[in-house]
Amino acid sequence: MMCNTSDALFVIPARGGSKGIPRKNIKELCGRPLIHYSIDIARTLAPDCNIIVSTDDDEIRQVATATGLPVDYVRPAELGGDRIGSREVILDAMDWADSRGIVYDKLVLLQPTSPMRTVRDVEECLKLYTPEVDMVVSVTEAACNPYYDCFEVGVDSSLRVSKGDGSYTRRQDAPKAWQFNGAVYVINPSSLRSMPMGRFSRRIPYEMPKSRSVDLDSPVDWLVAEKLMESSL
Repeated sequence: MMCNTSDALFVIPARGGSKGIPRKNIKELCGRPLIHYSIDIARTLAPDCNIIVSTDDDEIRQVATATGLPVDYVRPAELGGDRIGSREVILDAMDWADSRGIVYDKLVLLQPTSPMRTVRDVEECLKLYTPEVDMVVSVTEAACNPYYDCFEVGVDSSLRVSKGDGSYTRRQDAPKAWQFNGAVYVINPSSLRSMPMGRFSRRIPYEMPKSRSVDLDSPVDWLVAEKLMESSL
């Protein structure tokens, strides 16, 4: 692909200080470093100059470049801690892209911790995106439904259902609830510069099955992803 032929900027965030699964971004999953799965997806859909691996870690940078992708951007050290949110990381990458004259009108965030997303998942999210929305985001049906089996502690210290009056006796009768699965975010750059993602009011969901919605936060998640991926080979 030629540079500046893509209207999307892809950002793959990969800090070095993972705690739940140490060094997870470069840990081998089914024979490949985890970050390679996200890089492959991005390179299928955009020219290399429209793909930014955002890392503060030299080893992650080396593993990423082993795919053939140039990793010219260097995340500032002050954006490398676990208390730094995605927005700050993305905005810095956008500023760098702007300084390089990279052309884009939407931003695609691909977190390495979702290795089971497919090219089609990203393509479908891109199709749903319009400049009138703040974000298209991949979701899966929530494991806990606030109308049925998700509870909060009330003022009397007892549990009460989070939403509604607790009248639903079957989960399938309750309104469906969704959760972000972490796989794909297609973000309006203007919206991101204006406000945190939590304040976005125009969020369009793209549903993914639970079988491809594993988000790698713990060793158990890793084992689940490994088994699912091995079974699909």
